Amino acid sequence: MVNRNFIKGNYYQLLKSLFKRIFFFVRKHPFKSVFYAIAACLASFIILISLTYISVFGKLPTKDFLLQLKTPLTSTLYNSNKEQIGFYYLQNRSNVDSTEIPKVLKDALIATEDSRFYEHKGIDYKSYGRVFVKSVLLRQNAGGGSTLTQQVAKNTFGRKNHFLFSTPINKIKEVFIAKRLEDIYSKDEILLLYLNTVTFGESIYGIEKAAFRFFNKAPKKLSVSESATLVGLLKAPTYYNPRRNPERAVIRRNVVLQQMVKYGYLTLEEQEKAKIPLKLNY
Repeated sequence: MVNRNFIKGNYYQLLKSLFKRIFFFVRKHPFKSVFYAIAACLASFIILISLTYISVFGKLPTKDFLLQLKTPLTSTLYNSNKEQIGFYYLQNRSNVDSTEIPKVLKDALIATEDSRFYEHKGIDYKSYGRVFVKSVLLRQNAGGGSTLTQQVAKNTFGRKNHFLFSTPINKIKEVFIAKRLEDIYSKDEILLLYLNTVTFGESIYGIEKAAFRFFNKAPKKLSVSESATLVGLLKAPTYYNPRRNPERAVIRRNVVLQQMVKYGYLTLEEQEKAKIPLKLNY
């Protein structure tokens, strides 16, 4: 019969010996060790990308499939007097077309979530560089590096659990899907996909549901202040919920207005006019 304690003891001795050798090698060859570590990380990353591309971690949607994207919508039940009496849905969502999206809402979204939206092809390498330098090297909160197109991929297909590698695998998938989306849709169509799929909290999806929930009006009638409030909500739908946390919502709205000034979508005078007390029609 095999002695388990004997095997366990030998296993620990082997690990101890291995770590000792690695430690002495690093002390003796520090620069070479850094080079090997970087090379190993780079090789692992390339392997992960290749495995994701060939669908080892789940099949990637084809361009033909992406051309026929459909999101679950809410069904409304009416009585004989044409009055709403109930709703049925998997996700409480309604879609709008491009004519119902005001320019100010698009401007607020781009200024806050993806300032180079019209310049990149689905991936913003400058943002990834900023995130790497601030988050990894400087240990600061740099926000996310995902573009609106990548967020459309995440909102539409969700994220899967791949244990230790869930985050990198899901991010890589979203990059591939984003590139395909950019190949088949115009920028304005991608913006519309985003606004129709994103969640605003309270189990509501899409800008139309959000506009009616918080301001009881169609998206095309949203003011600058209201548009900035809803865009600000996207960062953390519960934390910046204007009904539950009005003070936080106002602070976040003002950040959005500031971003709009920064990127030339608003003048300072227009910004000050939009800083009015928050008024909901919930």
